[in-house]
Amino acid sequence: MPKSHQYFTGSLVYARGDEANRIFILKSGKISLVTLNPETGEEIRDLVSPGEFFGVKSALGHFPREENAIAVADSTAMVFSVPEFEAFAMANPKIIIKMLKVFSKQMRRVHSQVARLMETQAVKPDEGLFSIGERYLKLKRYTHAIYIFKRYLTHYPAGEKVTLAAKNIQLAEKSMANTAVKNQLQGIAKEYREAISLVSKHEYEQAMEGFNKILGTCKEQEWIDKSEYSIGNCLFLLEKYEDCIKHFSDLLSKRPSHPEAKEMMFHMGEAFEKLGNKAQASEWYNKILLMPDLEAGGMRARVKQALKRLGGA
Repeated sequence: MPKSHQYFTGSLVYARGDEANRIFILKSGKISLVTLNPETGEEIRDLVSPGEFFGVKSALGHFPREENAIAVADSTAMVFSVPEFEAFAMANPKIIIKMLKVFSKQMRRVHSQVARLMETQAVKPDEGLFSIGERYLKLKRYTHAIYIFKRYLTHYPAGEKVTLAAKNIQLAEKSMANTAVKNQLQGIAKEYREAISLVSKHEYEQAMEGFNKILGTCKEQEWIDKSEYSIGNCLFLLEKYEDCIKHFSDLLSKRPSHPEAKEMMFHMGEAFEKLGNKAQASEWYNKILLMPDLEAGGMRARVKQALKRLGGA
C-alpha cells in the first residue's frame, strides 16, 4: 500500500543518480525538480504542485534519477512502489493521460533545445543534431539521447553519421538495460538485507514474507538460493520442525547440488533431533560427513559435535 511521507522545507526527497524505485504524488506543499541544461550546464527548475506526480519516468524506465527533488515548502506526498503505481494508474485512466502530457512537455523541451542550438551554432543542422545526441549520451540521459539519434535517422537518412547514430541508439538502449538490471539487483539485495534484519529481530513470519517476495519476483539464482535456505531457517526458528524438514527435503530432491545443501541437511538433522527422532537425525548428520569440503565454515566440527550429543560419536 502507498504510504504518506512528510518532507520539511529544504529536505531532499531524492538526488540525481539515486536508484529509482519509488513514484510520488504530491498531496500538499511544493517540490522543485532540479535538472541540468545540457546546452549550458545551468540548473533548470520545475515546480511540482499538489495533485501532480514526479519520479515516474526514471522509476518506470528503471534508470537512475535524472534530477534532484527538493521540498521548497513543508510538503506531504504519497509514495508508491512501481507495482503499486502501475495498479493505481490502471484503475485511474486520467493518471495515464496526465503522464502522457508530462512526457510530451519534456520532449517538447528537448525539441526546443535542439532547435535553438541548430539556430545559434555555426554548424550544419545534421551535425548540430548529432552533437546534441552525443551530449545526452555523455550525460547518461539515455532516453533523450535515443530520441535525438532517432530524429537524426528520420531527418537525415543519408547523413554522414547514420551508422554511428544507429550504434549510439544501441549503446544507449544497452546502457539503459544494464542500469535496469543493476538497479534491480541492488533492490533485491536491499530486500534480502531487510529480511535478514527481521530474522535478527526474531520477526520470523515477516522475514519469510520478504524471502517469499524475492522468490516471486527475482530471476537471479544467487538470491533465489539464499531466500530458499532462509525460509527453511525461519521455519526451524519458529519451531515448525516438520515444515522445516519438508521444505528442505523438497529443495534437496529438486537440487541435490544446492549451494546451501550442507546447511539444509544439518538443519534437517537438528529438526529431527528436536522432534525426538535421533535415528533420523543421526542419519542426516552422517550423510553430511560423506560430502566434500566440510572444513569450510567448520561443518565437520559441527557435525561431530551433533553426533556426540546424540551419543553416536
